[in-house]
Amino acid sequence: MSQDIDFEKMRGLAPAIVQDAASGEVLMLGFMNRAAFERTLQNGYVTFYSRTRNELWTKGETSGNRLKVLSATTDCDRDTLLFQVRVEGAGVVCHEGTRSCFTKTITTPGVSAEEITR
Repeated sequence: MSQDIDFEKMRGLAPAIVQDAASGEVLMLGFMNRAAFERTLQNGYVTFYSRTRNELWTKGETSGNRLKVLSATTDCDRDTLLFQVRVEGAGVVCHEGTRSCFTKTITTPGVSAEEITR
């Protein structure tokens, strides 16, 4: 059931990008092992592998802000996953209370504000 995902390239893991299906906003990045991927496909909700706790966890199990999978794709090398989801619950995805985990700006020298808004 692994659908030929290359989990061995990163020693049993594959990065899993989560994107809001309606807006296209990137919400978070986690890692999946084969079991997390298979559970995600079985139950329809994004399940990750926690590298620190060494266990599977389904996003939103305790908060109610679950990630309902609407589509899943892989990159050309079949070693990274992209899940388009609908956020259930209050719409908060990050543990810091924001919709997306990607909120920390990094200064990029030589890039003007005008270039960013194009």
